[in-house]
Amino acid sequence: MDHYQNEGLMDWAGPILQGALVTIEIALLAYVIGLGLGLVGAAARLSPYRPIQALAAFYSTLVRAVPELLLIILLYYAGTQALNMVLGALGWQSQLEISGFISAVGVLAFVQGAYMTEVFRGAILAIPRGQLEAADAYGFSRWARFHRIVIPAMLPNALPGMSNLWLILVKDTALISVIGFEELFFTAQQAAASTRSYFLFYAVAGALYLVMTLGSNVLFGWAERYVRRGQPGN
Repeated sequence: MDHYQNEGLMDWAGPILQGALVTIEIALLAYVIGLGLGLVGAAARLSPYRPIQALAAFYSTLVRAVPELLLIILLYYAGTQALNMVLGALGWQSQLEISGFISAVGVLAFVQGAYMTEVFRGAILAIPRGQLEAADAYGFSRWARFHRIVIPAMLPNALPGMSNLWLILVKDTALISVIGFEELFFTAQQAAASTRSYFLFYAVAGALYLVMTLGSNVLFGWAERYVRRGQPGN
């Protein structure tokens, strides 16, 4: 690495690390919201009421079929206009603007919710029916059965899928660079264009994504061992 590249890296080290923190913030918020949407979606998919089943199936199928990049652009550019049109019709005079951060979290969470719906649905269906029947026989309320039986029983089956979705989500945060939001990939692009050291800064960004991935694998590995404690082979 020559002197010019070294100076460029030092100048951009702070912004790149800040971009990495923003990437983690976006991913965490989107993941948590996606978990909630996934639980609601899975419950709807398993509902005895056909209209609710159909609505949940439509949501998960449609969202998984549309590229995240297109959803981000639609929400950021068309979402603001549509929102202001609705507010104007209701008599609201002020103009609102959806920020890049809200767009990123909202779209990624919406997409995560669709995938989580299917992960949770499959994990719930894998629970032995006898456990649920025993909970009903003991008079458990729906909430008690959910958090004392369903959640602990489905987690061992759901965690591998949840781990994969988290890793995909971290990488998908790079898509929001198209709206000029300063997360890790956008900042690396700016640094590379400014210094002409394209390989250096893209390699640094790749290394940071790798660190996030490896750290995530460690955490999810620990979580999976914890929820599978007492099972054969653990």
